[in-house]
Amino acid sequence: MSDSRLAEATEPRFARHETFAPRYGWLYKAHTEIVRDGEGGSDIFHRENAPVLLGVGRNMVNAIRFWTQAFKLTREHPHPDPSNRAYIASPTWRAEWLLGKNGADPYLEDTGSLWLLHWWLLSSEPGEQGAKCMVPSWYVMFHLAPFSKVTTAEMITLITRHVNESYAENAVPAAESIKRDVDCLIKMYALDLEPNPQSQGSFEDQLMSPFRELGLLEGQGKGKSRVWRFTTRSRVNLPAAVLLYACLDYASNVTGGNSISLARLANEPGAPGRAFRMREPELIKVIEPLVADQDDVQITDSLGQRSLSFAANPQELAWEILDRHYGHVRRRDGFPTADEWKQRYPGLKHAGKGRKREQLSEQPGALELIEEQV
Repeated sequence: MSDSRLAEATEPRFARHETFAPRYGWLYKAHTEIVRDGEGGSDIFHRENAPVLLGVGRNMVNAIRFWTQAFKLTREHPHPDPSNRAYIASPTWRAEWLLGKNGADPYLEDTGSLWLLHWWLLSSEPGEQGAKCMVPSWYVMFHLAPFSKVTTAEMITLITRHVNESYAENAVPAAESIKRDVDCLIKMYALDLEPNPQSQGSFEDQLMSPFRELGLLEGQGKGKSRVWRFTTRSRVNLPAAVLLYACLDYASNVTGGNSISLARLANEPGAPGRAFRMREPELIKVIEPLVADQDDVQITDSLGQRSLSFAANPQELAWEILDRHYGHVRRRDGFPTADEWKQRYPGLKHAGKGRKREQLSEQPGALELIEEQV
């Protein structure tokens, strides 16, 4: 049987990226335009001039819309006017923290920010109202795949099996959608060994996908014999603060206690070790020096099992450690608290509360909008 965590941890969304992996500048540009539209949120992704504002083609507008949601940088809710079928995108506080004008790294110049986004992509937000992972195909390959070397066809087969065994029949996508997910995942993380010069965007995708810097996926061989390898190694460009943030963030979602074993953090589906492809010794090696400097976090050893222990709320500790790494963003003049941000964007409180299917089913194009809602 497939791991039940897939249905618990993810939303059944497939091929919403229009085959485009996230590119340099997309997330910053989207956040800037959405914030510019004011505190009511933005319908930018539905506007006729969206390609001009974002500087991309129409299909890329749809891709940007998807990726901002998948990275938990926006939440969407129906337009307050029931006759308007557009959805309103509101920027999340974490988006402002990272990409705002006083944010941590608006242009994603620090590779650690890419690791952070990778974690946000594959994980769920804390709390019952937090957004789940919106890329189940990615979740399967990073968290549930039992092997590191795999062909494209084997990826498709594995994801298809997990999806069929985890979701209700009406949530299972067409086979072509899973194939598109696999193609996009490869473009996102690995250099194409055989780019097609006749394929629009093929060469651009190689140059413009920042997540290839993470070194998580490598290609071996050519043609039908090509194999993709998910690497497992020391992550020299992964900051200890980002990894420790991910560990505490994960702990806040899966344990109600004050500790979590390092074996779980390294090996459990959904945990940082799987997301970052790091074994337990490598994970410990990275975070141990940083933990030694923390008052409320420590590594303990009991009966041969090493654990990460914390003396305060792990989610709060996670943000304290991450914020310190980026120069105390939250202390900068005028930077809002998370509560102040929610008051500024009240649509965040209603995100995920979509229109009823029967209300929309009579309207042209309604099914597409239902699929796109969060």
